[in-house]
Amino acid sequence: MAITNNKLLDSHYQSNFADIHPAFESKEAALIEANRCLFCYDAPCTKSCPTSINIPKFIKQITTDNVKGSAHTIFESNIMGAGCSRVCPVEKLCEGSCVFNLMDDAPIPIARLQRFSTEKAMEKKWKLFERKPSMGKKVAVVGAGPAGLSCAHVLAREGVDVTIHEKESKGGGLMTYGIAAYKVTPEFCEEEVAYIASVGGIKIKYGQELGVSMTLDELQKNYNAVYLGIGVGVARRLEIPGEELDGVVDAIQFIYDIRTNPYPSIAVGDRVAVIGMGMTAIDAATQAKRLGAKNVTLVYRRTQEEMPCTETELNLAKLDGCVIQWLAAPHEILGEKGKVKQLVCKIMKLGPPDSGGRRSPIETKDKVSIDVDMVIKAAGQIPFEELIKKSGLQNKSGKIIIDKNGATNLKGVFAGGDSVNGGKEVVDAVQAGKEGAVGILNYLKTNF
Repeated sequence: MAITNNKLLDSHYQSNFADIHPAFESKEAALIEANRCLFCYDAPCTKSCPTSINIPKFIKQITTDNVKGSAHTIFESNIMGAGCSRVCPVEKLCEGSCVFNLMDDAPIPIARLQRFSTEKAMEKKWKLFERKPSMGKKVAVVGAGPAGLSCAHVLAREGVDVTIHEKESKGGGLMTYGIAAYKVTPEFCEEEVAYIASVGGIKIKYGQELGVSMTLDELQKNYNAVYLGIGVGVARRLEIPGEELDGVVDAIQFIYDIRTNPYPSIAVGDRVAVIGMGMTAIDAATQAKRLGAKNVTLVYRRTQEEMPCTETELNLAKLDGCVIQWLAAPHEILGEKGKVKQLVCKIMKLGPPDSGGRRSPIETKDKVSIDVDMVIKAAGQIPFEELIKKSGLQNKSGKIIIDKNGATNLKGVFAGGDSVNGGKEVVDAVQAGKEGAVGILNYLKTNF
């Protein structure tokens, strides 16, 4: 057993990381699916979309060959509609709410139809929004992720001059650095960021990290308002013996490395254990397998009924050959000569539901040991608590507290997305950015 890179042929890497949700092969194929839609009144699909895209309308526009109008309908509600069409867990959102599910028929492929329109708009560089004349107000947005980009786009359209401060070398946030490469490529993310910024009035400064390159106090002095879309990104520790052994890595860093380096350069073990059952855990497990790991085991302390990932994602992991160890919680990691050798887990049983409604796992006396040479921790992410507290922001365990307008306790400072809710879907962050922009516009009108 060994953690090495370059385990596969180049052709294998290419096929393993190819687009898992390919677009329609032709316009005719899209039309066939679009014409299946019943165009429901008070559509459940629209209700289940966090950004409230008028789904029946954009699909109807496709059927009438008004693809530009269709793209406008989508982008008006979700400026990252192209990216969301690739990464949204639609099976529990729009497509999961489609009435065809009640008729034992396949739901309308809303995501693929959304991708059909939005990617055509990006490809043709359609200018779907006109920016209003500059109103002479400046807003700083911290973070070029979904929340920050969404906020910036709404503000820029209204004539606000926006400067985005991003710590990485590229924008997109989670889309660029934290999602499986076979779902969305870095190249696509770069194109999406450029398309969003093309409305005008948006300047992006890269390599600018809050608390390092600038302080929140400085931003408050130099801008009329500030929006914080810094997300989360600190991996939760397991707090078990052996966590510091060579071969124990964070899922966040593992996926980041895959997103920023050639696939053959990424080292992966032969026998890998991934701790967790969220979307990040699934992404880490499937990509480890696609990088050449022989055995990948997902370890989760509850059962399938309580897992945070969707069944679609779970099936993807199973199809890739990943094994699931249910009702097992990491107890210690054993090593030899400083390197990981075995993951020891306590067998759990389920007790009463916890505060979130899931049944709480209870430790038993039994154990199970898994031979490994690599352990990937995907047990959740925690906020940038130290940075947030140092900035004087009111928070709850590092999660920024905001009011109904998106405002924090600091004058002129707003926040939204994962840094507030602790981590949800990309589409939720987009909606948070929109709501934050509305709050900032009202603040600018009232105070200046």
